[in-house]
Amino acid sequence: MGIKRVGILTGGGDCPGLNSVIYGIMLKAFDAGIECVGILKGWKGFVENLTIPLDIAEHDDLHTVGGTLLYTSRTNPFKGVASKEERAKELAKKFEELNIDALIAIGGDDTLSVADAMHKYAGAKVVGCPKTIDNDLAGTHYTFGFWSAVQLASNAMDNLTTTARSHQRVFIVEIMGRDAGFLTMYSGLSAGADIILIPETPFDLEKDVINVLKERVNAGYKYHIIATSEGAYPNNDSLKKDFKTISKEIIEKLPKDTYGNPLLAKLNISQIIVDELNLRKDLKATFQQNKVEFECRSVVLGHTMRAGPPNSFDRILGLRFGLAAMNLVLEGIFGKMVSLQGNKIKTFPLAEGVKKKYITAENDKMELRDLLVKVRYLSKQK
Repeated sequence: MGIKRVGILTGGGDCPGLNSVIYGIMLKAFDAGIECVGILKGWKGFVENLTIPLDIAEHDDLHTVGGTLLYTSRTNPFKGVASKEERAKELAKKFEELNIDALIAIGGDDTLSVADAMHKYAGAKVVGCPKTIDNDLAGTHYTFGFWSAVQLASNAMDNLTTTARSHQRVFIVEIMGRDAGFLTMYSGLSAGADIILIPETPFDLEKDVINVLKERVNAGYKYHIIATSEGAYPNNDSLKKDFKTISKEIIEKLPKDTYGNPLLAKLNISQIIVDELNLRKDLKATFQQNKVEFECRSVVLGHTMRAGPPNSFDRILGLRFGLAAMNLVLEGIFGKMVSLQGNKIKTFPLAEGVKKKYITAENDKMELRDLLVKVRYLSKQK
């Protein structure tokens, strides 16, 4: 029996380009004579039978609109279950209740791991689209929404430079990125941030922040922009010797989300850095010796990075992902995730595609970051 109705859900955090994927699916489905069913609020709606019809005639140019018309949630249907396999089989039976023949799940590693389990244990007809604003999924070079968020963060730091210059301030800008620093690295490099802190390289407060600020002030700089990932954290030695306001125990006691991930945004690392800098009399003295005001402020971009319409790259990538996902359904290929490799759309097994990726030590962005910090103040030394 052929595919007649396809369900679509979006899970996890929202980001620009979700509607673009949905529209890409709908375009191909309409052309193939297949009905689309929207499943509301991610896996929550899947479990609770929350659906809406998706009539493409009512959604002209949906790909230009930010967010997701299907709403989203971080519901984990495996939370608290004794057997993941049995739960996956139960979830697969929901296809009949929802009156769908296949499912396209749009989400990150948490959302797509549920889809993968349904296919693995119950043979469910599922296809995945990788979605994470952090760009930290191994199965794709870029995720939609990432470049829109990079541009927003870069613009924010560009704009903050004017007030930083006016007041001779140190701004610590906190950017999304729990486990991986792609957003902070790319936007920080783009905006010319003076210090960039990411989760992949635990920082030393004395060496990577205090000393750099001293060198910059001594070289004549009057203001400074520090870009930090929300998941950036100090190395153990620095945490013990340099920090007065937090401890390892505080970090370990952070609350966790429904998938067990620590809510690092609750730590508010940008404000912690501000507090630590304000305690450093030696840093203040260096600023005063150079007749520079010492004032530190934190700015948390937070959910503004998910806001607004997608840029052109993310609109087109979303449309391509949606088209590719629907083509997999039509070809009867399931348990796969669509992927961008170079400029081509490829597929990966869900289990492989949802693995995490990080900025590695040999990445040229690492070298660029270090050169931006070092060369600028060294080049001004007489």
